[in-house]
Amino acid sequence: MSDEAKPSDRIADLTALAVAFRDERDWRQFHNPKDMALSLVLEAAEVLELMQWKNGEELASHLEDRRESLADELSDVLYWVLEMANESNIDVAAAFREKMRKNAAKYPVGKARGKAKKYNEL
Repeated sequence: MSDEAKPSDRIADLTALAVAFRDERDWRQFHNPKDMALSLVLEAAEVLELMQWKNGEELASHLEDRRESLADELSDVLYWVLEMANESNIDVAAAFREKMRKNAAKYPVGKARGKAKKYNEL
């Protein structure tokens, strides 16, 4: 694939890879919305588990040492995002762009820059 491919094309390729993986194993029968959402949350928890009880430099070092594990867990999260979007007929690239537009409106740079506050507290 060309480096000039649009991001949505790359997402489409990843989605096709995830769907092929699923279909080769005849797992679609198990992939209902509730169980896919549950799997997404469980995989996200595994990302968090890599960071449990660590902070600051120790956390940074720990994650660097476990970079492959972090990549694996993030990939598991992405798998479920792609599966759920595919099954719901959501163009996840377009949805992400739209959500970022909404976030930019909720968190204007002039009010939010350098602040860790929710939009309703700015």
